Amino acid sequence: MDKAELKDQVRELRAQGRSPKEIARTLKVAPSVVAPLVREIAAESAGGATSEVVGCWINVGWSAGLGVDPALGWSDEAPESGADGMVCVLVARRHGWDRVEVSGYLADVFCLGVRNAIGPQVMDDRELARFREYFFGEYAGWQEAPYELARHLVLGSVDHARTLGFEPHEDFAPVADALGKWEGGSAITFGRDGKPFYMEQPGDDPDKVLRTLRRTLSDDEFDYVTGGR
Repeated sequence: MDKAELKDQVRELRAQGRSPKEIARTLKVAPSVVAPLVREIAAESAGGATSEVVGCWINVGWSAGLGVDPALGWSDEAPESGADGMVCVLVARRHGWDRVEVSGYLADVFCLGVRNAIGPQVMDDRELARFREYFFGEYAGWQEAPYELARHLVLGSVDHARTLGFEPHEDFAPVADALGKWEGGSAITFGRDGKPFYMEQPGDDPDKVLRTLRRTLSDDEFDYVTGGR
């Protein structure tokens, strides 16, 4: 199989929402072969994030534990519903006259930054409505959000995580362009009440996370909960 054929197959699987690792397993090639093709496809489809933003949504409770500049007027319809620092953000950009290109992000705003991402996926408005209900299904609800809030939350959480030694999930690269060019300087203070806080999630390697935190912080400079403790 030549590169063009492989790229076409990767493009088709990405459109189905498959992660780079899943694509590599399906096509029986190394992840290092798939990763650059995924980036190329994302760059082609995103068009440098120049298409119009037609919608942006975020889970209610997103602000719990965060410091947010009040001058920006970013509201949270149910701040009491947030607790664990996991924030979901969905962005839709125009893709032709009757389609949108959708990118989703799961950001750990207390510690690890972007834990997962999905997209870009092209769909019509009806499909978007169904997908949005699914995407926020684990939360108390969702609300419309300013595009700048989405940028400051997702890209700011990536910056914060990097200061602690963590890089975003590999699926972040294909959807990073949907949030536009970023020069840093988020208006949000990350961490739980300003302090890094790690809460173990399914699939984590908590020992590895704690070792990474301890390379840059002392034990009294961060909090954590692992294994029910």
